[in-house]
Amino acid sequence: MTASAAGEPQLFAMPDFRRLWFVGLVIFLVRWLETLAVALFAWQATGSAFLVSMLGMLRVLPMGLFGAVLGAVAERVEAWTALLGIVLVSLVTSLVLALLALAGMLEVWHLAVASFINGLSWAADNPVRRVMVGEVAGAARMGAAMSADVGSNNASRMLGPTLSGLIFAAVGISGTFIVSVGLYGLAVVAMLRLRYRSGVRAADGTGVGARIREGLAAVRADPRLSGTLLVTIIFNIFGWPFTSLIPVVAADRLQLGPEAVGVLASMDGVGAFLGALAVAAWVRPPVYGRCYLGGITMFFLMQMLFALAPHPWAAGAALLLTGFGQAGFSIMQATLVYRLAPIALRSRVLGLLSVCIGIGPVGFVHIGLLADWLGAPMAAAISGAEGLLALLLTRRLWRHIPNGEERP
Repeated sequence: MTASAAGEPQLFAMPDFRRLWFVGLVIFLVRWLETLAVALFAWQATGSAFLVSMLGMLRVLPMGLFGAVLGAVAERVEAWTALLGIVLVSLVTSLVLALLALAGMLEVWHLAVASFINGLSWAADNPVRRVMVGEVAGAARMGAAMSADVGSNNASRMLGPTLSGLIFAAVGISGTFIVSVGLYGLAVVAMLRLRYRSGVRAADGTGVGARIREGLAAVRADPRLSGTLLVTIIFNIFGWPFTSLIPVVAADRLQLGPEAVGVLASMDGVGAFLGALAVAAWVRPPVYGRCYLGGITMFFLMQMLFALAPHPWAAGAALLLTGFGQAGFSIMQATLVYRLAPIALRSRVLGLLSVCIGIGPVGFVHIGLLADWLGAPMAAAISGAEGLLALLLTRRLWRHIPNGEERP
């Protein structure tokens, strides 16, 4: 099922790529729809920036807890079955939340449980769906495939928060979950039409623990891989958690209503979408590493600028550039790991990537405590400065990421 770059149809001319891309788009869009609605509901119910940050943390926690296991287990499960199960579990979770909200029984702890369950689905995305994307597109076109995939994520970051804010203002949080159920239903239809099957690798007597150790050994043996994963850890401790505070800064400091909060929160999605288009058009393997590192640096700088912005327009501009930087970082993150990992160990190494992303709960706790102590804007600024400092102090460990050359 692997496509070569030469003589093959364009990515979106391939029905299975389109279906996998669409399933990813739905997963991304629902994530952003629900993230903003959950943050607004929790902020209105509790007034605690720390609790809002913790709800965001619960969506990332399963990556750290189970990412390596999921990467190892993914090799022993038919990928189509696993992905269909992920979508169905997410659909049922949103359906339960919609019914609770309609009945007036929804509580913050319900959202906490659902966030953790959805986090499990997110943790499985790298070792399951994105491996399928790579197999359908082919390694030579993985950069273009990831640009399209991350581009859809970024497009959903434009649409999701704005739509979520409008729905929340009009009918409350129940409307968000009803829309989520409908979108997941469309994803199920796409999965049922997907023809690609990965097959199940024959058992070789190697246990899950041994397969995880083999993946770790591959990462330790290649300084480019280990450096790439280190940069991912830095981003997910000091960068990504700050996004959970965007609604708090917008509603509390900038005094915006739900609709305006949604528009402001979508600005990084606009920038990320434009960044994804730029990466697809101009970034080629020899500069993959520079795009990766430049993207995270821009993100941290703009994170600090957003935190200090005195006006919604300035905050929106900073978020636009934050998204542009994140596009380069996030596209190259999965692309570099996929291309550098030994072919037989890709699922395991991508599972380890999920673990590195799953380090994020440390950052959510960190920024949440800072926000309750010093306020959300100062917490975001301090976290961005810490991220830049961490990059500087670890340069000797990630300087081996020169480009995106594939393993032989």
